[in-house]
This record gives sequence, C-alpha cells and structure tokens, in this order.
Amino acid sequence: MLRCHKSSINRLHQLAIQLNQLRAKSGRPPFKNRYNDDDEDINDGSIRKRKVNQEDRLQLYKSKGQHLLTNPRILDSIVKNSGVGPSDTVLEIGPGTGNLTMKLLEVAHKVVAVEVDNRMVQALQIRVSEQGLSEKLTIISKDALKTDFPHFDLVVANIPYGISSPLVAKLVFGGYQFRSATLLLQKEFATRLLANPGDSEFNRLAVNVKLVADVTHVMNVSKKDFIPIPKVDSSVVKIRLKTEIPDVDLNEWWAFTKTCFGKKNKTLGATFRQKKKVAELFHLSKLTSFDENIVERDVCNVSDDEENESVFLGSFKEKVVGILKNAELEDKRPSKLSNKELLYLLSLFNNAGISFHDKEKPRDINASFAAS
Repeated sequence: MLRCHKSSINRLHQLAIQLNQLRAKSGRPPFKNRYNDDDEDINDGSIRKRKVNQEDRLQLYKSKGQHLLTNPRILDSIVKNSGVGPSDTVLEIGPGTGNLTMKLLEVAHKVVAVEVDNRMVQALQIRVSEQGLSEKLTIISKDALKTDFPHFDLVVANIPYGISSPLVAKLVFGGYQFRSATLLLQKEFATRLLANPGDSEFNRLAVNVKLVADVTHVMNVSKKDFIPIPKVDSSVVKIRLKTEIPDVDLNEWWAFTKTCFGKKNKTLGATFRQKKKVAELFHLSKLTSFDENIVERDVCNVSDDEENESVFLGSFKEKVVGILKNAELEDKRPSKLSNKELLYLLSLFNNAGISFHDKEKPRDINASFAAS
C-alpha cells in the first residue's frame, strides 16, 4: 500500500486550491462536469448558472439538442451567407443564449426568436438588454412546431437536431413566404437534403423538399465549434422557395413518394406487384375509374365474395402494372428518378382513378417527411 507523508498531503491540497483559484479567475468552473446529458426537467429552478466570458452559461442537455455554436468566425460567416439586410425581419429558431442572435441584431431590422426553454429566454433577454438592443428583438417562448410564425423575410437558425425534419417541412410546406432559410443542420441530415437522383443518399426527404424549394450547400462546421461538443459534425444549407411549383395534390404526392421510396432501390414493378400494396391501393382508389368491361368480364360466374375480391384485385394489379409498362418505368428504381418522372407517373395513376392518399384523412404536413 502506498503511504504519503502528512506534509505531502497538505502540499497537494494547497496546490489543488491554487489551481481552482486560477480557474475561477479565468472564468471557468472547478473540475466538475459543467454539462448534463441526463433528461432532467429543463425548467428546474435549482439548476445553477455560471458566468463565463461575461455570458451566463446554463446547464445544457445534449439529449434535447442544446449545442451552442461558439466560433465567432462561423457565426459571422452564417450571417454573411444568409444575405440579411437592414430592412429584413429574421426568424431564428432555437436561439439559445444568443450567440447568433447578437450577430443578427447588428445587421437586421428585427429578429423574432422562438425558444421553448425559459432559462434560455431569460439569459437572452438579459444579454440583449445589456447591449441596448431589446427593441429589435421579439421572443416567442413556445414550441416552434406548435406555434404560427409571424411575418419574416429570412430564416437563420442553428436548429436542434431532433426537430430538423418537421421544422423543415413546416417551413417549406406551411404556406410561409420568405426569401431564404439558412440553417445549421446535422451533417448527415444536410447530406440527405442535398442529394440528387443517382446519389446513394438520395431519398424521400430530398424528393419532397425539392418539389417546392432549391437547396444549396454553404459550408461544413466542425463539432468542436459547439458547446457541449456533439457526436457529429454539422453543415449549413440554404433553402430558397421556388417561384413556380407543380400543380399536384400534396397529399397524393407525399403518399406516392412514401410508396415508391419505401424500398428506394427496388424496381417500381416489384414494388407495385406486392399483394399487400395492390390491396391497399385497390381499397383507396375505390375503382372510381376502373375499366367496367374488365370488371364485368372477370366477375361473371363468380358468386363467392372472397373469390370476387380476388378477381378484382387481379384485374386491378394488371392495370397498375400496365401503367408502369406504358410509361416505360416498370424496371426503373425510385432512387434514379427525377421529380419530373415521378410527377408524370403519379399523373398517370391519378388519371386512371388510382389514389395513394385516404381522402377522408386531413392534410398532415409531417406526412411529407415521415419515415424519410
């Protein structure tokens, strides 16, 4: 067993005290975990606040997507690439303690910040007030997914990873009119958003967004530029709404792309020959435009209900596959098709009375990204 003289122990204790004093002078807390990954209640008033570099640092939660971007060079670059001007109202979602907000307030006419964490709201209010910029900032202390946004010209935001899909869906399909959205996203999500037909990452997410918007890559951001450090790197993308979009029922489009991209590398012929899928489309379509001559021929001499439905399904399957063949898309894979080709195929199905969306269900924007 190791033994230490009493004088040595006292000396070590004195060194520890001196080191903690030095760390305190630098604005850093003693050797304790400054961040908590646990899912504690973020509204717990007992959570301690610490002052670092004249900024109130709150206990942050990785599991809630609370990663603050701290690199001033990256913050400046995001603001510059967003194109915000002195007459613009900027929507920021998830401002946190205001690192990006302060940069935006310097150049924008007004900033509308949506933040659900009341601790962050209080810290942001204090910080903005100290700089005399309170009149330029409006804070909405609500869940961004559950509140209507007021008028805005641009979106500039470091979005919490956990709400990336529904938030992008809300922005591009929610009826908002804005010039562009400059978003800091998880790199993997951004890569999928940017993917094109033929890319290994091409997916339903990209297909749906690109129906109504153009997406460009701005820059990559290292995970080391955040506090606390996340597990993955990030990317900044810029989304611009298209001035003209195809005349298509969005409910039909979302349901159609869900069917096609369920197995994106399987041929369309294989997908639409599946018995379960044929039966699903059969009941959704209600045979409103189905060929009555085929029905009359096939149901002749059939009295059993189960046999009758089987015959209907067989004829319906022939019709579905026939559409694919006539369009020369039977052997094509969704991951290789452009939106123009997919829109063409959907129009052929709809014109033949074949539907993909249950008309009795209300419109659901989140359906555009579900299981993307």
